[in-house]
Amino acid sequence: QLQLVESGGGLVQPGGSLRLSCAASGFTLDYYAIGWFRQAPGKEREGVSCISSTGIITNYLDSVKGRFTISRDTAKNTVYLQMNSLRPEDTAVYYCAADRRFRSVVDGVAEYWGQGTQVTVSS
Repeated sequence: QLQLVESGGGLVQPGGSLRLSCAASGFTLDYYAIGWFRQAPGKEREGVSCISSTGIITNYLDSVKGRFTISRDTAKNTVYLQMNSLRPEDTAVYYCAADRRFRSVVDGVAEYWGQGTQVTVSS
């Protein structure tokens, strides 16, 4: 069974940091582009960051540039989202998604999706 499982969410104070993980089981992520998305209550899902299968190409939502970093660890079959300087507006359920085509991830129509992990930024 092909699965993506997110972890690392939680409650953090403004200005704090979290590192989200997206682990794959049943398949290797080596040939897949990966994206992180988020959805806050009452809002549409938005793309936060994407990374190509080679790791060479990355992109970020404007509001997270300079604060979030996406990376991949081939040996661990895992993709990470390091989130620093967190703000209350970053509060959302964060999802990772995978697709062989980078464009599909960017467009939010990736083939595989995780169940999400809650990130809450509050004092």
